[in-house]
This record gives sequence, structure tokens and C-alpha cells, in this order.
Amino acid sequence: MYTKIAPVVKVSVFFTISMLFLLSSAMADVTQKEREETYKQLELFANVLSLLQENYVDPVNTKELIDGAVNGLLLSLDPHSSYLTPQNFQDLKDETDGSFTGIGIEITMRDNILTIVSSIEGTPADQAGLKAKDMIVRINGESTKEMNPMDALRKLRGPKGTKVTITIQREGWKTLKDFTLVRDTIPLQSVKAFFLEPGLAYTRITNFQSQTTADFKKALHDMEAVHPIKGLILDLRNNPGGLLNQAVSTAEIFIDEGIIVSTKGRTQDQNMTFKVHENSGEGKYPMVVLVNEGSASASEIVAGALQDHKRAIIVGTQTFGKGSVQTIIPLPDGAALRLTTARYYTPSGRSIQEKGITPDVEVAYVPYAPQTDVKGSDSDITREVDLKNHFKNKDSSPKKTDAQQEKLSVEAIKLNNDIKDRLNKDNQLRSALNILKSLDLYSEFKQTRHQSK
Repeated sequence: MYTKIAPVVKVSVFFTISMLFLLSSAMADVTQKEREETYKQLELFANVLSLLQENYVDPVNTKELIDGAVNGLLLSLDPHSSYLTPQNFQDLKDETDGSFTGIGIEITMRDNILTIVSSIEGTPADQAGLKAKDMIVRINGESTKEMNPMDALRKLRGPKGTKVTITIQREGWKTLKDFTLVRDTIPLQSVKAFFLEPGLAYTRITNFQSQTTADFKKALHDMEAVHPIKGLILDLRNNPGGLLNQAVSTAEIFIDEGIIVSTKGRTQDQNMTFKVHENSGEGKYPMVVLVNEGSASASEIVAGALQDHKRAIIVGTQTFGKGSVQTIIPLPDGAALRLTTARYYTPSGRSIQEKGITPDVEVAYVPYAPQTDVKGSDSDITREVDLKNHFKNKDSSPKKTDAQQEKLSVEAIKLNNDIKDRLNKDNQLRSALNILKSLDLYSEFKQTRHQSK
């Protein structure tokens, strides 16, 4: 979860000890005793650096030493704060503003272990079956024990068509398993949308990028042009998050008024409340939101806001629980700080950190297993119409002509084979669709009762 990029810092704090002293003396909220302790520790750092430069067995690269020290400093705070080298910073911008080549995973540090947050749908990682909470033990045979997430991403990315082997430890596995993946282009497009049935729409956001809300609105309008939307499924499973402003603007499509999310940090400028703008809440239809353990950060903001406003039923499993905001602070040499600056809260004041979003209807994902030789199928059941000399229904509508059938096939939105296959293999999606149908029927029932009064 990233806020807008902060203004460029005027002085670099990484490459001269004197600048570190200036930074420490500029802190306004520390006591004199704390300030003196900071000076003492900075002096220790300077002495150690000097000793390394003069006495280490081989010549040392001072910049690499300081970069490593800064990395260690930030990683000691939390799993999401880090120092971004110029290349890492550029990679991060590519990830939110354009496409890049890699395997398509979001990673973090969890209990000091490199851990997958989620695999982006349709990417090599997703196709290989990598899941949220999988632990990456090695990358191309190199241990990840001392590796920060940005360095790991650099190793996972590379030219399209090249291979990378990662060693995974998964809960329940007795041994480690190697996955060899072929890198591919990870596209910018983060929105998918289509009808599951006439009027019942399915939308999926894989991550929140710079154009997500605009793409999402366009997808809804394009579907409305084909058929009025009577109900919507928003699939946020395995969505690792992204840009805060895109999460807010997506949520307010469906909410009339009130708070979407608030953030609370140490400084006053990090305490922010994001409210619904005027003329929002255009999507009035019933909604179901799908989440799982790979739903994190921005996707938890959207799910939490829709849940608190009673605007959607949340279906699936407990989400990841990343309830912190990172601010990107560029530095003059092209590097940047990714710094955790606040926690975020749902409209009702819930902190999602560690706990995540609890679904209204919990539905665990059951891996698809083709059934064979199933007894008692519909074809084995005898009905009244199958009985010899059964009574005819005199009130039955006459059979439609070929022309009428053709007209109906054009007007109605048919389930194609891909959608049937998706529903057959995805029990969580089937549950969401059944709930959405119930909401749609209830909505029609209420409307009919209101009109009859």
C-alpha cells in the first residue's frame, strides 16, 4: 500500500556521516538525553566504518557498506520499510505505472522469512500454483535468509523467456519443492469483467495500479451497454494491493457517502480521512465481494469499506492482514526510502493489521477434482414427464419457432464454455453467484411489495 510519492528530500542522508548528524539534530520530538544517545550511536557507526576502511583484509566499497547498513536499519523496523536503490525504485515505478517482466508475485517478510503475499492471476507464478503464505527458501540455489524483498524481486525479474528456479516451503509439506518458472510480461491491465448470467456481472481486480479505477468504470459501462447490471461479484482474491488512491476511488463507486478509510501515523500530516466525493455511489445493485488469504492492503481497504457500509456481502476466507501505509520518499541520487508511516482503519474504526477482514460468509476454497462414474446423476432420475401416457400440461406455452429461438439467443447472454468451466472448478465463485442470485430475488421481491402498496 503506497500513498502518493513524497517530495524529494533536499539532502541525502546515506552517504556522509555529517548529514546523519544534521538529520538527528533536526528531530523535534526527542529529548536532550535521547539526542545525546543518538549522537553516541552515530559516532559508533562512523568509527566502525573508519576501521573497516583502514583495516579490513580487502579494500571495501564504502557506498555498498552504507547501503547495507541502511537496509539493515529499515528492515529492523518492519517487513515493509526498505531502502530502494535507483534500480529498485525504477522497478517499483514500472510495477505501478506500466508492465514489467517477471513471474508475477507480491512478496514480503514474515517472521524474517521471505513470504509470498499472492500470485497475480494468469502469471507464471499463478499457473505454477504458487500460493499466499508460501515461503521462498532459495532463488536459483541462493539462500534468501539475508535477502530483503526488493533484492529478491530483482532476482526474480529478468528478460522475457528466461528461467528462474525458486525453492518453496509450504505449510503441510514435509520437504521443500523446486519450481522452475519462465519469466513473462506482467501486464498493466488489472481489470477483467464479463457476465456470468444475464444481468449478473463478474469483475476482477488483480492489483491496484495507476489506471485501475478508470479501467474498472469503463468495464462497468461497457457491460451496462450490453445488459443492465442487476448484481455484481467483485473478485479481490489474491489481490496484493497497490495504490491507496485507486482503492479509495474504486470503493466510492458503490458508496453514497461517508468514510472509505482513515490513516493514523506518528505525525499530523499522516492522519488522513478519505471520504466519498459527491456524485459517487453510482453502482446501486446488490454486490458480493470475494476475498482470501492473498487479499492484502488496498484490496482489504475496499472490502472493509463495502462491509462496514453494508454495501456488499464478503465471501471467502480471512484476508492477509496488511494494515499499514508506505510512503515513497525519493532521494537526489535516484534512490528512495519506502517507509511505513501510518496504519489504516476501516470506516467503523477497525484496524486490519495482522487480523485482516473476516468474511460475512466463510467459504474455504476446495481444489477442483473431476468426478467420474457418479451415481445418482440427473440423467438417472425419473420425472413425471418420463412416465408413459403422462398428462399433458394444457397451459404450457407453445413451442417457440426457430426465428424466435434465434432472436432469444441474440438477446440473451449465454454462458459460454469458459464460464461454465470456471464455475465448475471454483466453489467460492459458485457460492458467490448463488448468494448474488438470492440478493437479486430479494431486491425484486421488495420492489414488487413496494409497488403493490
